Amino acid sequence: MTTYRDRTEAGRVLADRLTALTGESDVVVLGLVRGGVPVARVLAERLGAPLDVLVVRKLGMPWAPEVAFGALGPGGVRVLNDVVASQLGPDDIASVQQREQTELDRREQLYRAGRPPLDLAGRTAVIVDDGLATGATARAAVQVARHLGARRVVVAVPVGSQEAYEMLVAEADEVICPQRPPTFGAVGAYYDDFHEVSDEEVTEALTATA
Repeated sequence: MTTYRDRTEAGRVLADRLTALTGESDVVVLGLVRGGVPVARVLAERLGAPLDVLVVRKLGMPWAPEVAFGALGPGGVRVLNDVVASQLGPDDIASVQQREQTELDRREQLYRAGRPPLDLAGRTAVIVDDGLATGATARAAVQVARHLGARRVVVAVPVGSQEAYEMLVAEADEVICPQRPPTFGAVGAYYDDFHEVSDEEVTEALTATA
């Protein structure tokens, strides 16, 4: 099993796979909050592209939060999986949505302080996270990016499960995932340094690349 030293090294590995996007004027690199941002920062610097964050909140089933029935994104974007959501009543949906909307609003306010609303119209959105376990959040991010007008959506992650990779291949225009171990454990197992990324670290990355 190959491990990354830290998220910075993982970002460099991804950058080497995405050199074709270097200098492309329509590219924007979007870190998924919070763990994806340090990876995205390195990628954005190497590609010469702007860095931003995509705040996405997965809407999980009340009794099985890891099973998504939809997702929320900035600007009032809501994506529902009608097949899964049909198992819930309106009150259940409203309750989960209200809780996740509150957290989305908090994070948007924190990370977008002084920044314009995210506008992906006609852009190539490169969505970056530090790893894919189930892939549900990244899938939600792809759907949200399309709702925000992205012309092309690329998902770039250093490591992920084969199942999550295959699911995203069906959703995104391109998926870069250098490591897909046959038996996948927790994302943190593939990093020597997998500290919890703080709000301050996210804010500092965004400020440094502004």
